[in-house]
Amino acid sequence: MADIEFAPADALSTSVESPLAVARSQSTTTLKRRASASFTDGLDESVSRKRMKEEHEDDSDGPEHAGDGAVVPAGDSNSTLADQLTQELQCGCCSELVYRPVIVAPCQHFFCGSCCVLWIRNGGSNCPHCRGVSTSVTPFRALQSVLDVLLRVAPHKARTERERQQADEIYTGTSMRLPSPREASPEPDINPSDFVRPCPNCILGNPYGWRCPQPIVDPNVDAEHAWRTEDGTPPGHALCGNCENLLALPSPLTTKCDFCQVSFCGIGVQGRCIASPILSQHPHGLSDVGDLIQSSPVYECFNSNTVEVEIMLDYLTAQRITPRHIYREIVTHIQAQPRAFLPLIQLELFVDVHAVPAGVDPDPEAPRTRICRHCASEVFLYGLRDWFLRERQKGFLEESVTSRKDCEDGSECSRQRDLGWFYCVFFGRGRALIIVPLSAC
Repeated sequence: MADIEFAPADALSTSVESPLAVARSQSTTTLKRRASASFTDGLDESVSRKRMKEEHEDDSDGPEHAGDGAVVPAGDSNSTLADQLTQELQCGCCSELVYRPVIVAPCQHFFCGSCCVLWIRNGGSNCPHCRGVSTSVTPFRALQSVLDVLLRVAPHKARTERERQQADEIYTGTSMRLPSPREASPEPDINPSDFVRPCPNCILGNPYGWRCPQPIVDPNVDAEHAWRTEDGTPPGHALCGNCENLLALPSPLTTKCDFCQVSFCGIGVQGRCIASPILSQHPHGLSDVGDLIQSSPVYECFNSNTVEVEIMLDYLTAQRITPRHIYREIVTHIQAQPRAFLPLIQLELFVDVHAVPAGVDPDPEAPRTRICRHCASEVFLYGLRDWFLRERQKGFLEESVTSRKDCEDGSECSRQRDLGWFYCVFFGRGRALIIVPLSAC
């Protein structure tokens, strides 16, 4: 009988399954439903999206990459964003980061609350930006929230403490309304150019302490009795030679030039609307040597002898002589003459120097005490050439200038208008023809 070998108990338990276990396994396999393909694809896609999101968050914590591949720190991007927001959120009035903003309806422009209050106090009746009609001004709370976030990120962008205190004193945070625009004044029924306006002294209670004895009626008050321009100048009045405004002749502020017989109001332009004493007046348009260089009448005084004019200008610059100093010396010299200013008046130098009508000279030989700026310039130009001839005799000029011989033709010399350093003919005792540098002809 052959020997029968029995397997170990453990081996039997692992190699042979019990019927109950087999039945359970078969039942589970038949009841469990396999997942569909769409479900598994969606699961993979959601997992991939989750992984991409996590990777993106990890990348946001680190440095950023610019478009050209350069690495940009995250702090720089925040700073750039803060700068851009600050630029966009500027107040339209003060051009600074808006503080306690308000919004204007219906145009939707925003400003600092304090700026809008000051705008209304100064007479603003519409939107400061677009000038549109406004119905209301309310706090802009949505923008205030954006500002709060911006200042948490970039606190250095905030307005100074002093500015905030001043703004809080002006704007309390309430809604307000812009006042309605004022109605335009109705057009007058009369044409102002048809009537003469009252002079400054015609007005009752004027600040000049004197009222015109023949006041002009204001055409806006009483057009029926107003003075028409076609009737000429009203009695007791004239036009100022400088500002050309109407003046009262008897006024203590009115002065009259003894040369051109034109009156000046003494009100319009200080220092110009006045006829001053002769020696204290300033020649019009001749303040310094630079004005002499640009003045064509100065060259005409020397018959366009540019060489002699340049010598004179160099002398004035070296000696620091001003046109007003020359004017005073010319006036002093003329007053010392027997006929004084009578030759100038006979030459009619002071006729039509102003754009306004002049008065009548009662006595051409009467003494002259007051002069206007334009007439002072005429006196200056009249005596400038003779003044320089007298000045040469003082010995302050260079020897090359003083040693020149004068042309015998004097001011009638035809060569003095030649360009450059020119010469003229001089006849000596022996009638010899000599070429010498030209002096003042």
